Amino acid sequence: MRVLFITANFYPPEAYGGSQTSTHQLCHGLMRRGHHVAVLTGLISGLIPESVLGLAARISIQINQRFSGCKVSRDTGLGYPVWRSWCPWEVVEHVAKREKPDLIVVLAFKPVRMALAAKRTGTPILMQLQDVDFGQHDGDFSALGGIPCIANSHFTANTYRRAYGVDPEVIYPFISLERYRTRTSRESVTFINPIPKKGSDIALELARLCPEIPFTFIEGWRLSFEERQPLTQKLFDLPNLKLLASQSDMRKVYQRCKILLTPSICEESYGMVVTEAQASGIPAVASARGGLRESVGPGGILLDPDGPIDDWVKSIRRLWNDDQSYAGLSAAASAYAQRPEMALSYQIDAYERAFLSACGR
Repeated sequence: MRVLFITANFYPPEAYGGSQTSTHQLCHGLMRRGHHVAVLTGLISGLIPESVLGLAARISIQINQRFSGCKVSRDTGLGYPVWRSWCPWEVVEHVAKREKPDLIVVLAFKPVRMALAAKRTGTPILMQLQDVDFGQHDGDFSALGGIPCIANSHFTANTYRRAYGVDPEVIYPFISLERYRTRTSRESVTFINPIPKKGSDIALELARLCPEIPFTFIEGWRLSFEERQPLTQKLFDLPNLKLLASQSDMRKVYQRCKILLTPSICEESYGMVVTEAQASGIPAVASARGGLRESVGPGGILLDPDGPIDDWVKSIRRLWNDDQSYAGLSAAASAYAQRPEMALSYQIDAYERAFLSACGR
């Protein structure tokens, strides 16, 4: 089958996030099954390109615009075609004509706008629901009608079911555990993507209240100047805290991690970093909110992000100092990461069934 994934979000190597990483690994899994895959994605705008890829894309767009009138670039550095555009919803038909997909899968970020553009191609569509931030739909989801959907968690599926009457099948994020599994020296508490909605205020307060414990913050989404400046300033006041740049190979992060901190105040649809860490037996101390309940399961501690900070302090210190408590949760985390529905063969089978169903086969 020929499958085209489309999103208005950025994509590797320009940006690494849960959705992008899962899609990239899924593409390679589908190719191993003999499918043809391609991705249409957004491109980071700006007067000055921030990478070699950005510069090459801009040159390619200028050439394509001159000869075809279409502002889009194409590269194959990830092992499959990736089409990039500042306004990807404007080029869906152009890309579809060249990729000739049997199915278009709409990913997160501006999904309604992208789906409406995909409908104009006449190609069957499948919505892959990956977040519950309806403010990012960029359109009225109900206008899509009874469109077939899959969701990345039961929480996401139930949220869309209540809001729009759709009935998504649940397929957990595609995570190749061997890409994350590593031996860890258990040197720090690790917090990934230090922005307010992910609970950066809670994480900073924990670092302040636990000066004897090393904390490591890892950049995830690109930090704006307004976000980076106060964070950098606080680093000077917290000698037990360090901030590291985003990593394409997350094993470098988990090699030093003892506890994964995930204090999100937003409703996470799943929480891929939890499963990534659990692959190495790293338990999480996380918010009891959204899909994190499903990703953490028995392999961690769930707490109310609006509750007393002292509850978080006690949990972090217990796992840091109590070897018996840590060993029990570590074993549970490792086992939970290997539950049957996370197996790659199980997930590829589920995707293939969903693809065929969306195509009416």
